[in-house]
Amino acid sequence: MAEVVATWEGGYRCRVRARQFEIDADEPPTAGGHDAGPTPTELFLASLATCFTMALFHVARKRDITLPAFEVAVSGQYDGPRFSRLRIEVRPRSDIDTLAELLEQALSVCYVSNTVRNPLTLEVAAGEHVIVSHG
Repeated sequence: MAEVVATWEGGYRCRVRARQFEIDADEPPTAGGHDAGPTPTELFLASLATCFTMALFHVARKRDITLPAFEVAVSGQYDGPRFSRLRIEVRPRSDIDTLAELLEQALSVCYVSNTVRNPLTLEVAAGEHVIVSHG
């Protein structure tokens, strides 16, 4: 099990602790925040981008493939209070012969993409009050 803890710091700002690391999150001034950090949806997209980047490296390493420098851009299309579409775009700085195959393998081992692609149970709890939502 993995866990991060967000502590409310007033307004829309909160501090997120993940192991020994801390990340500030906030909303931009146009949404009532102070722009003290990325928004929650930006952190979500960052989670997908970093997980997929690591998964791509992982599957390439297992096949003894040395990857050239690359970036992974993730974008999301808003649909009310959720994303209706996510796009992962790998941007290698040079050609990778087996890129399509590596992308499929990376997608299969990326925890974050697997979580959003498959239904899950979401449990929200406060003491004895528990709300369960099934995907």
